[in-house]
Order: sequence, then C-alpha cells, then structure tokens
Amino acid sequence: MPTVSFATLGCRVNQVDTQEIQAALEARGFYAVPFDQPADVVVVNSCTVTARADFSDRQMVRRAARVNPHGRLVVTGCWAQVAPEAAAMPGVDLVVGTAEKVRLPDLLEALLATPSALPAVHVSDLGAVRTLAAAPLARTGGRSRAFVKAQDGCQHRCAFCIVPVARGPSRSVPPEALVEQVRSRVEAGHPEVVLTGVDLGHYGADLVPRTTLAAVLRRIVEISGLRWLRLSSLLPAYFTHELVELLLASPVIAPHFHVPLQSGSDRILRRMRRPYSVAMYRRVIERLAEGIPSLGLGADVIVGFPGETDADFDATMVLVEALPFTYLHVFAYSDRVGTEATRLDGRVDQRIIAARSRRLRELARARSLAFRRGLVGADHEVLVLDTRERGQGRLVGLTGNYVEVVFDGLDTLMRSMTRVRVTGVEGERVMGELA
Repeated sequence: MPTVSFATLGCRVNQVDTQEIQAALEARGFYAVPFDQPADVVVVNSCTVTARADFSDRQMVRRAARVNPHGRLVVTGCWAQVAPEAAAMPGVDLVVGTAEKVRLPDLLEALLATPSALPAVHVSDLGAVRTLAAAPLARTGGRSRAFVKAQDGCQHRCAFCIVPVARGPSRSVPPEALVEQVRSRVEAGHPEVVLTGVDLGHYGADLVPRTTLAAVLRRIVEISGLRWLRLSSLLPAYFTHELVELLLASPVIAPHFHVPLQSGSDRILRRMRRPYSVAMYRRVIERLAEGIPSLGLGADVIVGFPGETDADFDATMVLVEALPFTYLHVFAYSDRVGTEATRLDGRVDQRIIAARSRRLRELARARSLAFRRGLVGADHEVLVLDTRERGQGRLVGLTGNYVEVVFDGLDTLMRSMTRVRVTGVEGERVMGELA
C-alpha cells in the first residue's frame, strides 16, 4: 500500500481540495500519513494569491524534498496552474494544474510505475471548464467541523486578484449532490458544516436550471442533526432580500459572516473593480447587525492599493469604526504579476503602507477585544474542537459567532455541543467554564 502525505498552503478552499484529493487517493489504495513522516508520495497543494504566497510555496517544496528525499514530489493547486514552469523545481516529479487534480490517482499510479528523470507537467486552460462535480467524501478523521465545497472559480475580474486565472470560471456543485454531501457529514458525527467556495454567493448561477444560494440553503438547514451551518466569505452584492431573510430566521445558520471590504473609499473600490459601493456595504452590515444580536463579523482590507491617499485610508478607518466588526484580516498591498493593478499609477510608499497597516490593525484589535469582553458573564453554546489549547491543554470551544473559548473538561466533550459561561478575557484568550 503506497503512502502519501500532504502540505496545504492558502485558503480554506485549498484545504477542502486537499481533503478531496486524499479521499480519491485512499479510494485507490493509498494510505495517508502525517507530513513529517516518510512517504512514497508528497503532495504540496499550493497558493498564489500574493507574491509572498509563491515564496511560501517554494519553501514548502524544498522542505518536502528534505523530509522525503526518496519519495515522489507533486505540486498542485493555484501556483501550479498559474506558474507551472516555476513549480517544476528541482526534486519535483509532477506538476498538476487545477483542472487536472481529478486525474491525480491515475497520474500518480503511472509515476510510481515508471519514474521519469524530468518533471511531468499536466496543466490545461481553465477557460473551457464549466462544471464542478461533487467530490468524493473526504475522511476527515476526528475533526469537529466538516468542510464542504459548494462552488469553485470566480467570474469577477478585480484588479488585484489572480484567482480567476488560477481557478477558472465560477462553477457550482448541483443542489442534490451538495445537500447529500452535507447530510453525509452530519450523519458521520459533525454538528457543524462549513460551506466553502471561492465566490460562494454566485452559487447556482451557472447551473441549468439556474438556482441560488438561498434556495439550496433552505434545503440544507432542514437536515436533521445539523446544529450549525457556517458560510465562508460572501460579497455584499450577494446578500439579496431572500438570502438575508433566511440568514436572520434560521437558527441553524451560524451568526457569523465574513464580508470582504478591501477599502472604505468608493474611489478605491472603483479602481479595484469591486462590485459594490460603500453605501451598499453599510446597508448589508447594518441589516445583519440589526437582526442578529452578538453578530460575529469579519472582513478583509487591503492597505496601500495604488492611488490610495490619506483621505481614502481615513475613510476606511471611519467605516471600520462605525460598523460592528469583530475581526479584520489586514493585507499590505503588493504587486501580483498578471493582474491589472500592477499597471496602475499612484504607488504608495512602503513606509506609509506599513504605518497605515499598524493603525488599522490596532483599531481591529481594540474592536475585537471590546466584542470579546462583551461576552463575559453570559452562557454560550459552543462546538468543542478536537484539539486542546496549546500550552495549558484546556478544551477549546467555538461559539456560533466565531470566538474560541478555553475551559477545563474531559476529552469526551470533543466534537460535541455544550454550554460554556464566559468568565473573562486574558490577552487573546477568552476564558470560560462549563455552564
């Protein structure tokens, strides 16, 4: 039985992709082992969202070669799709693009049977790819939360983003298959399922007959045994009246949403080619906050996009201060080869970008701390994760609004729902006790 290990970089969708690749290989007789153990094959699932991500990819490939000098080394994922020549580093045996990932079992069997001195590259144009089949169910082991990919690809052309090139056009898993995948995860003992996608809000627009995210969510929330359905990132334009009504009404939808912002300036949003305005963003967030007490709200913000002035950045600070964010992902802008933004004028000095990033992160930390302190003294339902806190070894529970609470308890609570009283906040940790 050949052994295989995995290293995954980048987003949550990439992590789900790795689970799907693992499931497909296990169905062919491969046995998965941890990354730091000897394996016949090592698969590096790469990211290319930033130049820094490419650097991390190269580091991981070199590390994989050191850990397994006699194993076969495969590079797949977004970096492999966008820059296959770069991914074919010394020691790499196989480079597999986004569309070819489904062929990995066949490609690996051929590689193990007849090794080659030169890396084999299997990367094709994604422009013609129009469907997304339901993936084989991944063996998720003891994980408390299950992740199901509903959609892949993106039809937007934001000026800073390489993802449409790396992932292709938007494609959705058919509703029947998606509902069945979620049901199977719940029946396997996962009280929480996270629905993922590169552009999740576009779900169903590519299918025949056309459908919507709201329509399939109505079916999913009726699955018996599902306690929380958590949604990955959603652009504000996708929050239709139908979807918002469902999000506010269903107790199964986790009260936590990640709504990318990128900038609080309409001028910069237009330069970024983002499909929304500040006014639209405000309306969506205010409606969610009005209907959901203790809403967990996250966003991505890019600092220093070409052309960003002090006034543009101040507008972002004002908007972040005004809206009930509980966390922010702050990114300092850097050029990504192959995107429109690299050709824009108005470069911002790196020292200014660093200073603005610090200011925004400080504001985000203050907002997060205030939110977490507001939970003290109340009881919260949590999903107990399958790994303990580093250091102190306490259990970790995840609230519906996406806050981790550490508390003392037995391993038998893992992967189950329980109630915890929040007793305090110590630095980044939220402390609790069994209610």
